[in-house]
Amino acid sequence: MNIYEKDGVTVIQLTGGTASQSFSREFLPKIRDAIIQSMDSKAVVITGEGKFFSAGADIDAFQKSIEENDSVQLIRDLTGILHPLLLKMRTSKTIFIAAVNGACAGGGLGLALACDARIGTDNTKIAASYAGIGLSPDGGTTWLLPRLVGEQTARRFFFENQIWDAKESLNYGAIDEIVDSESLIDRAIEVANHWSKWGDHTKEATKHLLLSQNVNDFETHMKHERTLIEAAGLTDEFKQGVEKFIKRRTAR
Repeated sequence: MNIYEKDGVTVIQLTGGTASQSFSREFLPKIRDAIIQSMDSKAVVITGEGKFFSAGADIDAFQKSIEENDSVQLIRDLTGILHPLLLKMRTSKTIFIAAVNGACAGGGLGLALACDARIGTDNTKIAASYAGIGLSPDGGTTWLLPRLVGEQTARRFFFENQIWDAKESLNYGAIDEIVDSESLIDRAIEVANHWSKWGDHTKEATKHLLLSQNVNDFETHMKHERTLIEAAGLTDEFKQGVEKFIKRRTAR
């Protein structure tokens, strides 16, 4: 795994086993630790290596767990790491951008969908891949994907065990744009910087409201909005933002 900073953004590149066998007892804790440690950054770009963004589970480990009657515990261990991580990403003030350089499948798809935006290339492919090995989906994919592409499109995706290329992913809304491979990281960093320029409260509250809007009725949701915007009224970012707005208006 490579972790570095560029233009004020933390870049986490999954390499080797963290890209090709991401969801294993060996590699998933490393991915989790890297992402959690990066949450002090204003923005994070997650990408992969070669043909993989994140290929999902280690199938050989699944086979071994079946032979050792350990499959349920293995699944419990992996989801016990992955699911809290995805929730932290969705509720953090940190902006996460997935630079989907290649294939993402299974839990790797969940990792990409949990980001705030997804930038792809012509090499991007997304798949669920659960049905093909007799599993039901996890990694938040059945919650996240329908909200991007619609329930029936997601239903077909899962039950037909579809694989979407870059253009299909873009057309359905699973990724936000396609760039050439050479520009992928720079474009992801550009988006990360643009989305993360706002105050911490603004980012965290906006992510919270977008996360909860589908499970609240309208009245309850507006109460949440009111509570959060009242809290924003006490922040330095609010005071500074109003001051800048007035200065710009006066200068016209």
